[in-house]
Amino acid sequence: MGNPTADFDPKPMKISVLTAALQELTPREKRDPDPDLAIEEWLQFSRDIGSPFIELSTALHPSVSDVPAEAMLDPVANTLDLRDPFDNRRAERVKTAMKETGVGLSDLAYFDNMLVADDEARRFKHEFMLRVFDAAVLLETDAVCGFVGRNYDLEMDPNLEMFEQVFIPLLKEAKARGLTYRVEQCPMPGWTALDRWHNNIAYAPGPWIALHRICEKHGVGDQFRIHYDPSHSVLMGQDTRSMFQYLKDEGYDFLIDAFHVKGQVVDSRGVSAWGYGGQTMERGDWAGDAPSGNPADQLNAWKKQIVLCEHELPGTARHDPLAYLQNRTVDWLDHQLAARELLDIDPAKTYLVVEHEYPPARIQNKDELAPILEGSVAFTRAIDEAAAAMYALQNEVMASQGIPVQGVGREAYRS
Repeated sequence: MGNPTADFDPKPMKISVLTAALQELTPREKRDPDPDLAIEEWLQFSRDIGSPFIELSTALHPSVSDVPAEAMLDPVANTLDLRDPFDNRRAERVKTAMKETGVGLSDLAYFDNMLVADDEARRFKHEFMLRVFDAAVLLETDAVCGFVGRNYDLEMDPNLEMFEQVFIPLLKEAKARGLTYRVEQCPMPGWTALDRWHNNIAYAPGPWIALHRICEKHGVGDQFRIHYDPSHSVLMGQDTRSMFQYLKDEGYDFLIDAFHVKGQVVDSRGVSAWGYGGQTMERGDWAGDAPSGNPADQLNAWKKQIVLCEHELPGTARHDPLAYLQNRTVDWLDHQLAARELLDIDPAKTYLVVEHEYPPARIQNKDELAPILEGSVAFTRAIDEAAAAMYALQNEVMASQGIPVQGVGREAYRS
C-alpha cells in the first residue's frame, strides 16, 4: 500500500511592517507629550494599509541620541518612546489599541551599535536595550531585533572577544525574560568615516556561526538568531539561495528566525567605478587629515554603500531576471522558495517584515505614503503566497505521489 496522497496545504508567512517606514506619522509636538499616541496611530495605519502586524521601532530620543539625524542615511524611529519607563499602564493602553485595530506585534526593534568603544556610551545603549527587553515582555512579544555592532578601534578577532565580554550578558538578560535576540546582518559601512566596511560583525553566515558558538559556550545559543535581510546580501555580492544552502551544509539552518523584506538594486556603473568596496576616497566626510566634525559631512561616509546601490521597497523595482542571475537585485520568489526548502523554519509562524528605505519614496506624509506601502505589502503577500503554493505543490503533493518536478531551477554556489 502506497503513501497517502498529501493535501494541498500552502503555508504563507506573517506580514509585518517596520514602523520606521514613517517616522513622523504622529507629529513630534503631539507624541512627545503623549508618547503612546504614536503607537496607537501606527496600529491604525498598519490596519489601513493591510498589514496585520507591525515591527515596533524604538530608538534613543533625538534629544539624547549620539548620532545626529543629519549623519543618518536611514533615520531611525522612536515610535516606542522609552524616555520614561514602559510600565503596565502604558502596556495595557497599547494592547487595547491592538485589540481594537486587530493588528499585532511581530517584534520590537532597536538598531544601534552594542559594541561601541566608549564605555559610557555603551553602558547607556545597553541600559536602553534592557528597557526594550522589558517592554517586549509587557507587550507579550517574544523577540527583539537589532545589531551586534563593532568597536571600530579593534580588528575583527578582538571584536569577537569583546562580544563575549559585553554582549553575552545582554543575551543572558534576554534569556531571563524568555526573549530571542534577532540580529539583522547589515554591515553598516557608513557608520564611521574610517575606511572600515564591516561595522556590524554579524554580517554573514561565517560570522553568525562564530558568534553562535560563543553563545552556546555560555548557554545562550537559543537567544541568538538572525533576522535575515536579503538587501545586505546583494550589497556584499551574495545570493540568498547559496547562503541558505551554506547554513544547511554547516548544520546551522536553524539560525534564521525571521526576515526583513527589503531589496537592493546594484548600480553597475558604480560597481565599475569603485567595486563592491564602495567609494574609498574624496567622499567629503573628512576635513584635512581627520573626520569632519560637521554631521552633514559625515553622511558622506555612506558613499561606501550608496555609490554602488540603492535600497528597494519590495515591488518598486522593475522585474529584471538578468539582475537576479547576477545577484544585483533580490529574486523575491526564489528567496521565499529557498527559505522553505533549505531553512529549519515553520513558515506559518515566521514573520516577513517590510522595511521601507527606498529614498525617493520615503515620504513623511501619511496620505501620500499609504498607497505606496499598501502596494508593497500586497506585493510581498502575493509573492509569498505564490512561493507557498509552489512549495506545497512540488514538495508535498507531487512528492507524495512520486511525480518529478520539472526543470532545474536556481542552484546554490553556481557561477
